[in-house]
Amino acid sequence: MDNRAEVREFLVSRRGRITPEQAGIEPIGGRRRVAGLRREEVARLAGVSVDYFTRIERGNLTGVSDSVLDAIARALELDRAEHDHLYDLARTANASIRNRPTTAAPSAVRPLLQNLLDAIAAAPAFIGNNRMDIVAANLLGYALYSEMYRGTAGRPANHSRFIFLDPRAHDFYPDWDRAANVNVAILRRDAGRNPHDKRIAELVGELSMRSEEFRTRWAAHNVRRHYSGTKSFRHPVVGLLELNYQAMELEDDPGHTLTVYPAIPGSPSDEALRLLASWAATENVVESARAHARG
Repeated sequence: MDNRAEVREFLVSRRGRITPEQAGIEPIGGRRRVAGLRREEVARLAGVSVDYFTRIERGNLTGVSDSVLDAIARALELDRAEHDHLYDLARTANASIRNRPTTAAPSAVRPLLQNLLDAIAAAPAFIGNNRMDIVAANLLGYALYSEMYRGTAGRPANHSRFIFLDPRAHDFYPDWDRAANVNVAILRRDAGRNPHDKRIAELVGELSMRSEEFRTRWAAHNVRRHYSGTKSFRHPVVGLLELNYQAMELEDDPGHTLTVYPAIPGSPSDEALRLLASWAATENVVESARAHARG
């Protein structure tokens, strides 16, 4: 990705969403062409000169200190994910070519991690990489995403391709718009953390070419942390599933995240997961999914 363009478009988009009233300041100047803050107002809030902030907003984060980044984050009311994203962009701007990481996250996991997944029997669990691929799962994980493995959106099974390129995703996600927004925000964050990963760039390019829905969301420059919460699915076999989730980055396997979807004990979704496990055993979904991954 073009780091300068990413910095410029991200900061302009964040500046444009905050009015002087929201920022608690008196507007500078006369008639305003846009509702958001002007550069001079952001500079004043951040305690830097207008010329310096203009240089930064034009995409030049070289040499910008953490204290200035923090001040800009406060001025623009960035949340934690946005704050982290700004730091990722600055890290890229200040990294020498020699020190830039070029190794992409592998598309497979160590046998020990597959054993860990298989030991989780009561909840869907999977390991994904920073390109939105599912690289390993347990029985219930394969069963939950069986539609993704049966799809024609490409291999390996990929959350982004499924959401934006497979029409069945609109049935699978009861709130498709939310799922699409969250997916793009996570992918944007991962792209900022891994700006030289060619496979992420290729995925973004493919989706931008093939999906207007993706292009619109990508242009918004939203980013998101995604470690815990609730999700809803409409599985074609067992119906509505309302599941909690917890995601954990695997420090010994950079670029990989373990996600587990437990149901509340005794809930209708808990019973539905039991039915899903029975169905998965009879349908042999694990072998079907692995055959899909092999192509």
